[in-house]
Formats: sequence, C-alpha cells, structure tokens
Amino acid sequence: MFKKTSRTVPPCLNDPREAINGRRRDFLDFLVKSSSSAVALAAFGSLAACGGSDDDPAAVPLPSVFAFGVASGDPLADRVILWTHAKIPASTADVSLTWQVATDAAFANIVRSGSLLATEAASFTAKVDVTGLTAGASYFYRFRDAAGVTSTVGTTRTLPAGTATSVKFAVFSCALYSEGYFHAYDAAAKSDAQYAIHLGDYIYEYGSDPGKFGNASIPGGRIASPANDIVTMNDYRTRHALYKSDLSLQALHAKMPWITVWDDHEFANNAYVGGAQNHNPATQGDWPTRKAIAAKAYHEWMPIRTPDTANLLKIYRSFDFGSVFTLHMVDTRIEGRDRQYDSFLDPDDGIGRYLAGLAVNAAGVRLDASRRMMSAEQQAWLTGGMNASRATWQIVGNQDIMARMWFPASVLQAQAAAPSNPAGVSAAISAYLTAKAARAARQPLTLTQRALLNPAINPGVPYNLDAWDGYPSQRETILQTVKAQGKKLVTLSGDSHNGWFTHLTTLDGEKVGVEFATTSVSAPGFESVGLGALAGSIDGSALVPQLGSAAIGAGLGLIDDVGYCDTTQRGYLLMTATAADIKGEYVYVSSVKLPAYTASVGRTITVAATATGTAAPVFA
Repeated sequence: MFKKTSRTVPPCLNDPREAINGRRRDFLDFLVKSSSSAVALAAFGSLAACGGSDDDPAAVPLPSVFAFGVASGDPLADRVILWTHAKIPASTADVSLTWQVATDAAFANIVRSGSLLATEAASFTAKVDVTGLTAGASYFYRFRDAAGVTSTVGTTRTLPAGTATSVKFAVFSCALYSEGYFHAYDAAAKSDAQYAIHLGDYIYEYGSDPGKFGNASIPGGRIASPANDIVTMNDYRTRHALYKSDLSLQALHAKMPWITVWDDHEFANNAYVGGAQNHNPATQGDWPTRKAIAAKAYHEWMPIRTPDTANLLKIYRSFDFGSVFTLHMVDTRIEGRDRQYDSFLDPDDGIGRYLAGLAVNAAGVRLDASRRMMSAEQQAWLTGGMNASRATWQIVGNQDIMARMWFPASVLQAQAAAPSNPAGVSAAISAYLTAKAARAARQPLTLTQRALLNPAINPGVPYNLDAWDGYPSQRETILQTVKAQGKKLVTLSGDSHNGWFTHLTTLDGEKVGVEFATTSVSAPGFESVGLGALAGSIDGSALVPQLGSAAIGAGLGLIDDVGYCDTTQRGYLLMTATAADIKGEYVYVSSVKLPAYTASVGRTITVAATATGTAAPVFA
C-alpha cells in the first residue's frame, strides 16, 4: 500500500479540468486582444505557476494550451490531415496528445483515434494523416493532452466518391493581417461550403513599419509581429502564429477541410526560383536558406499533406472530387519560376523583354520558349493528370491570373503621360470603348476607330508580367495541350486582389477554358492606387447605357477576355460544381476596416458543360 502524501496545490489546479479550461478561455481572449502573437506567446510564462514543480511531477501532468485552434486539410476519399498546436506554458517539453475522430459531436461513436506529439522541433504543431474513413462523409475531431485539456472540436469531410452530384467550395487569396479584418473567412464559415481552397498569400512577410505595404491604415490594433520583415525561422513561425490567432480564421479552419498552396508572400514579394523582389541578400542572407525556412514553417503550420518529405519545396498535388472534377493544385511561384521580366529595373518595366521573347526565330520557335512559370516536370504532371482524369471538369488551383490581361497600348500610353496630361487617360478609354460599342452595334467605324481596334496598330500589352502574361509560351503550350485533350478547363486564381471572370484564350484568340479569379480576403486592390472606378471600363459594363444587357460579359471592355471584374471589394468566391455546370458567386464583405460587416453576392456566373466544351457563360 502506498501512503498518500500531503502537498500544496496551486489554486488554479484545485479543480484541474475546470480551472484549465477557464484559463484556456482567458488566454484565447488575451491572445486575440493582444497586438501581436509574440506578446501573446510570451503570456505562456504568466501561467507557469499553474504547472509548478512537485515531488512527483508525473502525478499531475502539466496542462497545455491549444491557442490556435484546430484544422484539417488535404482530404481524400478515405483520409484527411488533422492539425493543432499545443504548448505547455513556460516549457519546451514535448506535449503528448491523443486525437479522436467521431461521426457525432458527442464523440459517442469514435471511428478512429491515436496519439502523437507536439514538439519544439515542429514549433509545437502536430499533424496526423487519418486513414480508413468513408468517402463523402462528415466527421468531428478533437485533440486532448495528458492533463485532460481538450481542444476545440472541429468538423471535416472526406472527398466524395464517383457518384457525387454536386460539390460546393470556397476560394480565397491574399489575407493581409494589418490591412483589415478577415471577414471573408467568417462569412465562408457561415456559408454552406463543404471545402476551402486557398490559393496563396495566406500570410504576408512585411514588417510593421508604416512605410511597408498594408500598414497605411491599420484597424483594431492588427499590427504585424515580428516588427521586421520575416527572415528567420522564429520570424516565420511567429507570423504564422499571429495569423492563426485570428478567430475568424480559426473558425473556418475548424469548420471544413482546406486545400492550400503558397504564393510569394509566404516567402517574400514577387518570389522566383533564384530570388525575390523583397529579398536583399546583403541584409537577409542567401535566398535558398530563406526559402527552406519559409517552407518548413509552412508545412508545420498548415494542414497540408507533404508530398515529398525530402523536398519541402514541392507541393503540387491533385484531388479527385468524384466524377464532378479533378482539382490540380499547382505551384507557379517557388518550384520552377524564372525571374520576372519586370524585375530587371528596365525603364519600360520589362515590356521590351516581353515583346522580344514573343518574336519567332528562323526555326519558328518563340525566343522565350524555354521560360517557365513551373518546371517541365510539373508541367508534365499537370497535363498528364488532366489527360488521365475522367471527371467532367479539370480545375487548376493556380496562384496568378492565367488569362491574357492585355490593355490596349493607346490606354497604357495615355496612362504613362498622365502626369502631364491627366485628362488624356479618360479620353483614351472613352475613345476605345466607343469604337468597341460601334463595332458591336454594327455601326460604321471612322478611320481612327478602325485603327484603335486593329491589333497591328494598337496592340494589347500586359499590365502584370509577374502573372502568366510574363510567361506566354509556357501558357500557350499548356492551353494547346488542353485543347488537344478536349478537356473542360477551369482555372481558379488569386494574387491580383481583384475579382475577375475571364476566358482563357490562346495567342490566336481561340477559347480553351474559363477562369474564376477571387478578390483578396483583405489586401487592397486597384482602388488603393486610384483605379477603383476602372472596373466598368475593363469588363465593358460601362457600355450598358448604349447597348443594354448585351454589354454584360460580352468582352466589350478594355481587356477582350474579361467578362466581369470588380476592383474595389474584398471577399471570396463560392463555387458550386456539378456535371452539368460550374457556378461562381463573387461574395463581398461591406468593409474590412470595421469589426462589424455584412456579406452579399456581387455577381453570379454560370458556365454549362457541353459535348464539345463549354457554353457561353450566364451572368446574374
């Protein structure tokens, strides 16, 4: 028989379960109200008295804190990744966790369970790939530490089997913490979406200096932490923690499984294989080291299944949503991208390099044929995967706009001359749109209008060489391959901070697919540079007074391939896919600067599948 010994118990452990849960709630409250996760994480030390030393430490396990909620991701038909973060305050000890997956919220029917560790080596994050699940089924899951502290309960879902009839998912991009509240995440958590797809810029690397992007008007004390641009492992981990301290983000992670890829800001602005615009080797070290650090932190903090543990920079992968669609998540940023044309500091911002690259040599090959947005290996994987898929739709989850975003040179020239002739821009836009409207109405064109509409005289010029427009030959090869395969192609894109619907066309103007591009969660769009009123001119809706509803989605704006755009609002895309059609609802929030918001659908666009491709989109 063992004799009980008396000891002094800290007041917070008199009733361990109740006290721990109460402190957990208090801690989360403090975490959200703190100006930075670094400050919040430091608060772990204030809880040290609740885990004081004892003559038998193993008798009462030290409680941990699940400060950043739970998440699930990379669902397949029979498995899903579960994620959490657990840390014992003021301790670097491993945290022993158990996980449970059940078919009911009360966990009366637990179908899978196991154990794992949250370790300092992984920033106290923990992930498990739960297998043996049923296709198209919903589950509840949770984590628990040895002291009995339980995490938030999350819900997740496997991918559907081949008999699926409809899939609904939310699409996100570009969440800049300092720029505004993550209302888009909150709105999506309240929607009927089954899955979340994030196309990159989940975090931003900029520090809190007022001169840095996104720090001009910071609401609610949403200040970046650490204060510097993130470079070290601790920097990247702290920034991920800051973002996951956001309750709207936590709620959406807990509501549904996510499928994610990174873009540039998970590393540094306008990144490519050999560097980035926002990376200075003289002060921030070598680029390969920073890339490796950022990738490790991403794999730690995101509910992603690592395709290749020996190469954390390889994250492209695919997901079969039954017979409805196959989702191909690509990496057009880190894995194989050549340096952008506009990053060489040319006076013309790289347009000369771009035009020279489009020229054809004596063998009929474009001079930029070897330039890549993704590696040859990834390109073969993508086109091979689309060819092998028997699903109705081939959807590409893609960081950057793939469509040809070519503005008429006459308008760009007027923009360049705006400092000396500000009225010239609106005049150039009006002249071009008037010419398009006259042609659409089959009215006689003046010689000037004919010249404006003649691409040999007034060619289209891309406005963003960091997007696929800067890599036209590889884009052309992919689109021509899709055309030959006879696939129904839809790309989902982000990065631009604006909402777009476009046709994907070859360099000869042949339509091959469509693109739904989401606006940002919070990062500012065209409105931040005084171009917020440009949307109607870009997509042609400005011609409604002259042409009526025929102007909607007809490609009568400044950019031929654009059917719809929004240049002022933040939000997300709500997509519904069936074998018959695919629908995109552009959901916008009223403000990201105020704590309260409303959400509404700005435009709904539906594209029907046909025997030979897709029907004309329907705008509502």
